[in-house]
Amino acid sequence: MAVAALLTTASIAACGDSGDSSEGAAKTLTYWASNQGASIEFDKQTLQPELDKFEQQTGIKVNVEVVPWSDLLNRLLAAATSGKGPDVVNIGNTWSASLQATNALVPFDDATLAKVGGKDRFVPAALAAAGAPGKPPAAVPLYSLAYALYYNKKMFTDAGVTTPPTTWEELVETGKKLTKSGQWGLAVEGANPSENSHHAFTFGQQWGGEWFDSAGKPTFDTPQNVAAVKRYIDLMAVDKIVNPSNAEYAQNQSVADFANRKAAMLLWQAAGSNFKAQGMSPEEWGIAPVPFPATTPPGGKKVNSMVAGINMAVFKHTENLDGSLEFVKFMTSDAEQVILNKTYGSLPSVKTANADPAFQAPEQKVLGEVLGTTAAPLPQVPEESQFETLVGTAMKELFADAAGGKPVTEAQVKEKLGVAQQKMGS
Repeated sequence: MAVAALLTTASIAACGDSGDSSEGAAKTLTYWASNQGASIEFDKQTLQPELDKFEQQTGIKVNVEVVPWSDLLNRLLAAATSGKGPDVVNIGNTWSASLQATNALVPFDDATLAKVGGKDRFVPAALAAAGAPGKPPAAVPLYSLAYALYYNKKMFTDAGVTTPPTTWEELVETGKKLTKSGQWGLAVEGANPSENSHHAFTFGQQWGGEWFDSAGKPTFDTPQNVAAVKRYIDLMAVDKIVNPSNAEYAQNQSVADFANRKAAMLLWQAAGSNFKAQGMSPEEWGIAPVPFPATTPPGGKKVNSMVAGINMAVFKHTENLDGSLEFVKFMTSDAEQVILNKTYGSLPSVKTANADPAFQAPEQKVLGEVLGTTAAPLPQVPEESQFETLVGTAMKELFADAAGGKPVTEAQVKEKLGVAQQKMGS
């Protein structure tokens, strides 16, 4: 998710003291984009021609800064608190309710949605992950994503494996066949809290767990969640199909390992364009839905991905609300949705763009099927971003223990999740 790079902070436009923006400021927007491609530079090169197009159409210049995932949430929260910062931002859709609770974002009520093309344009599952239930969305969906299992076709063939695994038991068995000198069965991003927490959610759903109760209170250390997290950590700790060095991965190194044939399998969101950027041809890899347990645990759900994606929001402190909404409308237009999602390998968030041939490729078909049938949104509660940070960090520590050769017990997992739960709200 995060790609570290030196960034030049974009000029903060339209931040005058008076309500009357100067003509120049009114014609300039600052936009924080999330890092969707193989590098910060790739994203700048992808976005700039589209921003130029918007300026030609409207006369509004957009200054873009691509913010790494490792910094984005903290910077958004700082901008929300200070009332200073960009006009328009990309946000991880799982943060929608957390950022909505700051009251710093423009609510997309029906009248505001009408200014960007109307509520009915958007894919319902994507719009459902844009804020707390019962409130106007805090953002609109921009890129839609889901997790899938990627596998190296040649490595599978060489090991006599004819089909991708559909259960975790099969994945472990396959992973063991594929783990040998200089090669590992599976790559994971063990030091990335967001990535860890996404898997905690999916495994939790499969094992019958919930991370928050119906009142929005955290329920981190239940037996179901403990078993779910342990199953994921055990891929390294017990099954030994993950390289211990993956415990330190937090900047897409697991994707690089897969693309560079150091790992045979990867659980990721729309990774195809990233593989291509690293010199791996589409013929070399296959894609399948994320596995399920062979026997469904009590209360387990048929969920194998979060509803992943990127939303686009507008800060209330903008001095050019009309221009900001015009920019959101442009970025969610059919033409831009096809151009941008085609580049990133993600799926359009608007219904009409999905019919484009660009989204009928095997990868997009699998992702679309998962999004439409077996994906569930992360809890849309204000504390969701804290859940990602605290549970994801607890899992990072458990991976570090596993990498160091320490046994990871249920009691240890329960203790770590209990400590994370105690920190909630503090």
